[in-house]
Amino acid sequence: MPLVSPVLPSGTPDITRPDPSRIIAGDPVHSTWLTDVADGLWCGVWQSTPGSWRVVYDEWEYFRLTQGVSILTGDGGDAITLRAGDAFVIRPGFVGTWQVVETTTKDFVIRL
Repeated sequence: MPLVSPVLPSGTPDITRPDPSRIIAGDPVHSTWLTDVADGLWCGVWQSTPGSWRVVYDEWEYFRLTQGVSILTGDGGDAITLRAGDAFVIRPGFVGTWQVVETTTKDFVIRL
């Protein structure tokens, strides 16, 4: 039994894909449900299908995976495997890759 159960908000998500120049493998599709936006603070639920792409963070992000498996790798080579129930903070200036191994859902809070 999973540690946590994914709960997707009602309503239609915003569907996006990574910039084609950043895709390393696959054709990941991102679904995002924003639940609140105020004063540079964004929060909601994000889901991605498998694939790998380059990421560059200019913002703080706290997230907790509710479903799936992803691997976050910094350009320094440190890889972190994230599974349902894991929480993580990404700091501004992080550069690396995000690989979705199994469709991943996360709750997130971003501070610009």
